This record gives sequence, C-alpha cells and structure tokens, in this order.
Amino acid sequence: MRDVTATIASYFEMLNETDARRRGALAAEVWTEDGRWVDPPIEANGHVGISDMVGTIQTQFPAHVFRRVSGIDAHHDQLRFAWELVAPDGAVVITGTDVGELADDGRLRRIAGFLGELPQADAA
Repeated sequence: MRDVTATIASYFEMLNETDARRRGALAAEVWTEDGRWVDPPIEANGHVGISDMVGTIQTQFPAHVFRRVSGIDAHHDQLRFAWELVAPDGAVVITGTDVGELADDGRLRRIAGFLGELPQADAA
C-alpha cells in the first residue's frame, strides 16, 4: 500500500504539472480508475477527466502553483488537508481544504474540495 504522504505529494505534483502527457501519467499513479474529484465550480471522473480538469484550472490561472499548507489528517480510508493557490508574484489567490477517500492500494478514490474558510455559524 502506498504511503498517504507520498500519494498527496504526487497529487500536488499532478496539480502543478503543465505537460499534459506527464500530468496524465501522474493522474494514473495517484487516482484509481474510477476516481472522482469535485470542487464547487467543476468536477471530473477518471484519469483523463481529472487530468483535463487540472488543465482547465491551469488555463484559468496560468503560472499559478498549488501548495499544501497543512499536515495530512488521516484515519481509516479518509483524509483531509489544506492548500492554497499561489500567483507568480507570491500572492495567495485561493485557499481551500480537500477531503478525500483512499482506495485499498493507497491511491485516491474521491476528493471533495472546499474553497476558502468554513462559513460562520448561524447565531442561535
């Protein structure tokens, strides 16, 4: 079974890979064939769909870099971690948290991305 830290490191490598062929190979390394990734504005399924989704994000945010900004919190087959998208000038453009499910082999099966901070609680 693949180590969760290695899986998430490869996930970020995939997010930042601009070469479509290399990104596709990383998607196959990191995700199960039935992998599903959902973010508020976009979603994808499978290696090709996920790799293409990253390409779309890179088109919207050219030369930006994703980086993990928290430890990886994991138990059973579940995990979560925080990240940010950084512009070429160093400005943080978007922050978020990903919550996911790991397959038995340690690859990602599901990721649900949440943008920004958690919403404020309603006053009771």
